[in-house]
Amino acid sequence: MTRIGLEILGWLLLAAGVAALILPGPGLLLLALGLYVLAQNYRWADRLLDPVKRAAFKGAADAVKTWPRIILSSLGALALIAVGVLWCIRPAAPTWWPLADKWWLFGGWTTGAFLIVSGMVALGLLGWSMKKFRYGGATLDEVYQELELDESPPAHRHRED
Repeated sequence: MTRIGLEILGWLLLAAGVAALILPGPGLLLLALGLYVLAQNYRWADRLLDPVKRAAFKGAADAVKTWPRIILSSLGALALIAVGVLWCIRPAAPTWWPLADKWWLFGGWTTGAFLIVSGMVALGLLGWSMKKFRYGGATLDEVYQELELDESPPAHRHRED
């Protein structure tokens, strides 16, 4: 039963990560978590995990290279939080809204809460990136080495390919 639950969790995290690559949210983080869970049983997930981790850390380092990037990332995260709060408050549809009122801010408080959490995660990751890369002086190669990211998949056993 635990294996089935973990597999469902892995697939849900993977799907949420793919969605969050397009929608607001921590896409690469969710992808990495989903792949990590699925890598316990699938070699293909294990093979994809290191490249996704590399892309996530590269994005984290790039996000804090310049002050305009830091400011824009911060404003984007704060905007996500503000939109999430608005979504939770759910004001009446404005007069310019062309669709039925039920389509105004659909999803209710769950969508709003997801937006707020996504914004908070983004701010947290931005702070971590600044501490690690901008002020900590870490390089991507050092982080990759610290996490033992390499091109070869680990040697532990997998259930199936």
